This record gives sequence, structure tokens and C-alpha cells, in this order.
Amino acid sequence: MNKMAKTDHQIAFNNLREWIAEADKLGELRHVEGASWEEDIGLATELLQHDENAPCALFDDIPGYPKGYRVLANFFGATRQNMTLGFPTNLSKVELSEAFQPRYREAIANPIPYQVVEDGPVMENVMEGDDVNVLKFPTPKWHEADGGRYIGTGSFNVTRDPEEDWINVGTYRVMIQDEKTVGFYISPGKHGRIHRQKYMADDEPMPVVVVCGVDPLTFLMSSTEVPYGVCEYDVAGALRGKAMDVVIGKHTGLPFPAEAEIVIEGFCHPGNTKPEGPFGEWTGFYGSPVHEGPVIDIKAIYHRNDPILLGCPPQRPPEEQARYRAVVRSALLKEQITQAGVPDVTAVWCHEVGGSRMFTGVSIKQRYPGHATQAGHIAAQCRVGGYAGKYVVVVDDDIDVSDLGDLMWAMVFRSDPATSIDIINNAWSTGLDPSIPPEQKAVGNFTNSRAVIDACRPYHWRDQYPKVNMPDPEVWAKAKEKWGYLLK
Repeated sequence: MNKMAKTDHQIAFNNLREWIAEADKLGELRHVEGASWEEDIGLATELLQHDENAPCALFDDIPGYPKGYRVLANFFGATRQNMTLGFPTNLSKVELSEAFQPRYREAIANPIPYQVVEDGPVMENVMEGDDVNVLKFPTPKWHEADGGRYIGTGSFNVTRDPEEDWINVGTYRVMIQDEKTVGFYISPGKHGRIHRQKYMADDEPMPVVVVCGVDPLTFLMSSTEVPYGVCEYDVAGALRGKAMDVVIGKHTGLPFPAEAEIVIEGFCHPGNTKPEGPFGEWTGFYGSPVHEGPVIDIKAIYHRNDPILLGCPPQRPPEEQARYRAVVRSALLKEQITQAGVPDVTAVWCHEVGGSRMFTGVSIKQRYPGHATQAGHIAAQCRVGGYAGKYVVVVDDDIDVSDLGDLMWAMVFRSDPATSIDIINNAWSTGLDPSIPPEQKAVGNFTNSRAVIDACRPYHWRDQYPKVNMPDPEVWAKAKEKWGYLLK
């Protein structure tokens, strides 16, 4: 019987504070007092993020800041990841991914436009002019060797396309430069980067809003590959079944959530740059050196009383970002492979160990010669798989692609290095990829290669392949039911 029914989906929160209350009900919230922004919060977050069952932490009484100015870290893990996406807590990660995908697809097809309101909790405090001070908030130094304090980790930037007049909400890192200036980095090809290029080409300042404290569902939508021209606010609204309330920024005319915690509003002027980085990135490396990056001149900061900064710093995978990317991207990638005409794709998992981008498993029920090759190449180059990928392993449908041990077993024992690996060159990647040579990065060439590994039983003699020395699924399920207590 299918574990999911249509009525099983419900988002139980509208803002970050309501989300915290739901996490507390699950017993997955820890209150931490007295941790320093200089070192403690970053180290504690690192410890939590590498354990998928660890709780989230709400840091308060941070030295040098008023009580009530808080930082929340490690929101996506344990059973609260199911709660965040609106599903029962008993679903496995693969079941969660498969259940979320049709909801997401429906939301993309039928977005609910955001609703403009005059006021909201985010307007409880307004800083403008000489009063602007982004250092008012207890932004941690997330990694020891970071070039500064990054207020933008669990954040998103709001921009408007100057030619097509649509709003993009995208997740890009934001570094504090001084009281009135922040820098931001956007990888080439991202929607926010395209918007900025258009403004800069016309020698016009780009209006920007940075939202630094928001509910995790809205944040997740800002970091998902939402189609070009679709506003992420409207997708989040559709998932909730109601329009998101937004306030229009006084200076930029850009919308931001009325119930956000902290919002920065300003402009990115052509040619106005400052040194940005380094920053420990999602690859587990300092992927880009210190460079001259664009900055936002802050015109206003809005925040709630006792504001909460949402922290989601990337760490060496597997970690928090990899977990939510895996859930959101795996079923989406499966759908895109299927839409391209590949039959009998049984499962896809974008593995956390590869940052949920660089190592992907695809299982198929083989139907014809070349089926595995077709599935692997499309997985490596379709929209979801095209950016910053590296390895795609295609396996038979008896393999659990979400189980790293199972996947690697198939790769080792069902593939031959000389004949089972196809290489794709000049693929779309990122300057954050540490394996791209420095001289290549120096000329702006951020492409890489992809390996598509056919780890299926060879089609033409698959019936002669040695029998696996494991019980069949029915017998194995019976063994787990009878003897599973021995593992506890």
C-alpha cells in the first residue's frame, strides 16, 4: 500500500518562529547559550551538520550582542526534514523525495502569485541612512579560514530582470564588508547572475534585497532549480496552498516576506567591487580565491524584534545542504530523465557525499542495448544534472541507489574500467570545483568532464552473469522482520 495519500501533505508553519516551534514538538531543537560568533557557533554547526540525525540548535546570549539576537543552525535533518516539506515523519529519504516531487511539479505548473501587504513583523525595526549597521546581528565566522563573516548562508537574494520584469529569488553567499556594505558571489549561469549582467551591460545599478532569516521551506525553494521566469515565492505559496505575504521595499521596489526576520535592501553599482572570500564551500574546499567581487550598498535594514539569523553554511559533504539537495533534486532528476524518453527508470539518488551534484546513482530495468548509456548521458546533461556534475553510475533495478555501499558494490563488480566508462568533455561546471586547473579558471573556463559509468549487468549476456549471493527481496524482508531486533 502506498504510504502517501494526497491529504498527507500539509505545511504546518508560515515563518521561521513557527517552524522552530514545530521542530521543538519533534524533540529536535536544542537551546545553546553563551556560544561565541568568532568560533563556537561555527564549530558547533560543523559538528551537527555532519550527523543526519543530529538536532538543530538555536544559539542565544551570544557574547557582544543583546539576549534574543539569535542564530539557528542545522535545520534540515532527522524527522524535521519531513516536517519542513510537509510530509509524515515516518517516510524514508527516498520516499520523501518521491512524495515531494509531484507536489513540487504541481506547484511549478500552478504557482500562487505573492500578495503585497502594507506591513508585517519584519518592519518592526527600520534602519536607514546613518543608522544602517549590518554588524548589529551576531553573524558567525563559519569556518576558520573564511575571509570574513558571512551573513548570507541560510539566505536568498531578490532581483528583478530589467528586460523581462520577473522576480528571481536565489541563494548566493553574502559577506559582510563593513557596517553599510556586503559582498555577494553568484556562480555563472545562475538566474541572479544573468540579471546582474543585464544591469551591468546597461551601466545601471541593480536593486537587490537579501533576506537573512526566513522559514526553511521558502529558503529551500530559493536554492532549488526553479525554471527560468518563475518566482520562487509563488512556488512556495503553491506548496502551502496560499499566497505569500510580501512587503515592497521602499528603496528598490522589490518584494520580501512580511514575516522575514532580517532583510537588507540596497543597490549593486557597476564597477563597485571589494575583495570577497575565501569561503569554505559545498565541495568541502575553498573553491575560489580572494577576488574582486560586486558589493551591495545598503540603503535600509529591516528586522523583527529579537531577530533570528538562519545559518546554513556549506561544509565538507555529506552535510546539511547535501541532505536537502538530495531530497529535492533526486526525484526531479528522475522525472527529467523520464521526460527525455528514457523508459523504466526505477530510482535516482543524488548522493550527499558528492554534495548531491557530483555523484549520482540511476537504476533502470534494462530493456534494450544502450539503455544504460542513454540514461547515464541524459542524467549527466539535463537541466538538473547538467550543472557541476561529475560521476553518474547506472545500475540494475536490484540496487538501492540511495545506499552508497550498494551502489559502490555494483560499480565495482558489474563494470569494467576499460569498457564501461564514457567521458563527456567541456561540461557546465563551477569555479568552486577544486579539480579545475588554476590556469583554466584564470581565463574564465569553468567547464569540467563527466564520467558516465555503466554498472549494469552487460545487456547481451546479462542472463549469464553470476548469481548474487544474497536472499531475494521477499526472503530478505522476512529476515529483517524476524531478526532485525539483533541490530538494535
